[in-house]
Amino acid sequence: MKAFEWVNASSASEAVRLLSSAPASRDMDDAARPIAGGQDLLTTMKDYTTRPVRVVNLKSIRGLNLIHGDARRGLTIGALVTLSQLEEHAVARASFPGLTEAAHSIATPQIRNLGTVGGNLCQRPRCWYFRLEDVVCLKKGGSECYAAKGENKYNAIFGGGPSYIVHPSDLAPMLVALGASVSVVGAEGTRVIPLDKFFTLPSEGSIRRENVLKNDDIITQIHVPASSFAAHSTYLKFKERESLDFALASVAAAVQLGTNKTVTQARIVLGGEAPIPWRVPEAEKFLTGKTLSGEVLKETAKLALAGAQPLEKNAYKIPLTQTLVRRALAKAGGVPV
Repeated sequence: MKAFEWVNASSASEAVRLLSSAPASRDMDDAARPIAGGQDLLTTMKDYTTRPVRVVNLKSIRGLNLIHGDARRGLTIGALVTLSQLEEHAVARASFPGLTEAAHSIATPQIRNLGTVGGNLCQRPRCWYFRLEDVVCLKKGGSECYAAKGENKYNAIFGGGPSYIVHPSDLAPMLVALGASVSVVGAEGTRVIPLDKFFTLPSEGSIRRENVLKNDDIITQIHVPASSFAAHSTYLKFKERESLDFALASVAAAVQLGTNKTVTQARIVLGGEAPIPWRVPEAEKFLTGKTLSGEVLKETAKLALAGAQPLEKNAYKIPLTQTLVRRALAKAGGVPV
């Protein structure tokens, strides 16, 4: 990897200052970067996908590794909370089960012991053209998305174009389904961003970025509000290998049930399908007011995948994800598949 300067930040404001005062870079991938668990950043640095002149350590900031709250008040999760901390948190397991399931689905115990919640939300795409050192694709400032007509088995079927990446985070779909937001500290102060406004499509803003963060912004906290459906949430993920793998497809689902298993509120967000966590409001609208049954689940799954535009080698994602939608909703609603 390219030589870089390492500095420890003692506060969020100092981290912002250290990021913004780093030597100017002509390319955004040469700019200073924050590091927490480093599970993604160090990989991109070894591949020369990112080449930061300065790396700012956030783990020296006190207080960002704590979880506060309960089912009544919601959760406030520090950005430096590890994935293992989250999956083992008693309140989260009892009142936000889908969130702990999503955390548990990530990689291996060794990686979850180091990887952080904030880092998981901000990780870069896994598309192999983007990750190959010698390939200058559209996401790296080139002129072509090679996945569009190349090896696109793992790429987007929703929201793609002109780049067809999929967002790799497992926490993101579940947090979007739960209505979470993030606190961000930057040069202009602190702001709170709803998570469904945090991620950006390649056709929105800069194609080089996956979210609204500026180079000198850092996430400090994730807020998960109390809700009537959080306790009936789940996260299902399909991957090629049983462990240490990213989602070919995933579904974050949460429902509020009335009498006779009637759905009064529903959230369905797809992962591994689009450059952002992909919410399917038409399927949610159809499900609301219905009693959960095999036929209702089947129709909901069809609506969830309506409008998909698969590439040459990833049409398999449609029936695969429809199955996951049916199973996730049945599990969240406590009914047989």
